[in-house]
Amino acid sequence: MLSAQCTDKRVNTVTPALFKVYPDAKSMSVASTTDLLKYISSISYPNAKAEHLCQMSRMLVMEYDGQVPSQFEELIRLPGVGRKTANVIEAVAYGKGAMPVDTHVFRVSHRIGLVSDKCTTPLSVEQELVKNIPNHFLGTAHHLLLLHGRYKCTARTPKCSGCALNSICKFYRKR
Repeated sequence: MLSAQCTDKRVNTVTPALFKVYPDAKSMSVASTTDLLKYISSISYPNAKAEHLCQMSRMLVMEYDGQVPSQFEELIRLPGVGRKTANVIEAVAYGKGAMPVDTHVFRVSHRIGLVSDKCTTPLSVEQELVKNIPNHFLGTAHHLLLLHGRYKCTARTPKCSGCALNSICKFYRKR
C-alpha cells in the first residue's frame, strides 16, 4: 500500500521505524492518522495512506483476527488496497498465481509484444498475461517483467544494446 506511486527505496527507508512501533495490525489499529504520519510523511500521498493504514488495520482486527486475508475479493475490500496491491499480496505473501501490473509490467509487456496494442489498461494487460502465462509461473513472470522494466527496459532510455530479449522484442525490431 505504501509503495503506490512511490519508490521502493523510499518505502524501505520508512518502514523499519514504522514497523518497530507498529509491528502488527492490532498495534496499528489503535494509532491515529497523526501518529502514522510521523513515520510516513516522506512518502507520496502520506495523508491518504495514513488514513488507509488506520482504517485497514482496524478492519483486519475486527473482521480477520488481525490477519491479512488470502482471497482477492477480501483483499480489495481493505481500505487502500486496489487490484495491483491485492495481486501482489496473493503472489508474494501467498504464492498464488497472480499478475500485478505496475507501470514497469505494463510498459515492458507492450514493448516486448506480450500483449496487444488493444490492451490499454492495467486490467486488460493483466487479463492477457494471465491468459498466456502458466499459472504456476505468474509470480515469477511478474518479478522478471518488473525488474527488466526497472533496470533494462527503462521508460525514457531503454538499454536495448545487449538486451537478451532483442530477438523477440517488438520494440527493438521497430527501432
